[in-house]
Amino acid sequence: MQAFCLALLCLLAGVAHGAPAQQQRAYLSVIIDDLGQNPARDSRTLALPGPVTMAIMPDTPHATDFARQAHKAGRTVILHMPMDPATGPYAWHPGTPLPELEQRLNAALAKVPYAAGVNNHMGSRMTAQPEAMAWLMGELQRRELFFVDSRTSAATVAAAKAQALGLASLSRDVFLDDVRTPEAIAGQLRIAVELAHRQGTAVVIGHPYPQTLDVLERELPKLKAQGIELIGLRQMIGERSNRAMPAHGKGGIYR
Repeated sequence: MQAFCLALLCLLAGVAHGAPAQQQRAYLSVIIDDLGQNPARDSRTLALPGPVTMAIMPDTPHATDFARQAHKAGRTVILHMPMDPATGPYAWHPGTPLPELEQRLNAALAKVPYAAGVNNHMGSRMTAQPEAMAWLMGELQRRELFFVDSRTSAATVAAAKAQALGLASLSRDVFLDDVRTPEAIAGQLRIAVELAHRQGTAVVIGHPYPQTLDVLERELPKLKAQGIELIGLRQMIGERSNRAMPAHGKGGIYR
């Protein structure tokens, strides 16, 4: 009886002092956009530690070579598809007939071999077009590709159309380098880490600026010690199960 009472007192003491709860797993995915323009910069991006995703623009001089190089290195490659207000031979614009959009998508995918998915380059006007976005998500479903909504505009319907169709998809949470200073970029990465701890996952997008690469080279190896696991996009899609995060929707539904 005495032993039982002692055990009970120890248990109550643990509750009173807040016995440590099991920590929620926290995951982070990193995408680097605008690749294919500069071999030295691309190679430095490819050398980043962990499963960082390479988003390659089709209208760049080294798009095809770098896509092959990144695939050979075991990295996930995605097509960084130009969308209005982006310009160029591959860019999508509001009012463009669907057959022309399809032709531009086909040509862009041919320039970026091994693409596992697509995200939008710019696109604040185009991703707000319901008909075109619905068509795109159906086409990606047919091709067994996923979609990442870069969320360059609050008016985007891209992720909502992907979710409605059941297409494997994600939405970006944090841009790393809208302000291109090491201090600002490191601050954005800290926000992403805090968000991952709070909601379980965070998806960040950056660019191959020297300042961004400096910060990522220094900080990515430290994530594990902060309780963050760096994962690829396919695993992140599984973790999120196409649910919207709180900032993107309510009850898991994109708005």
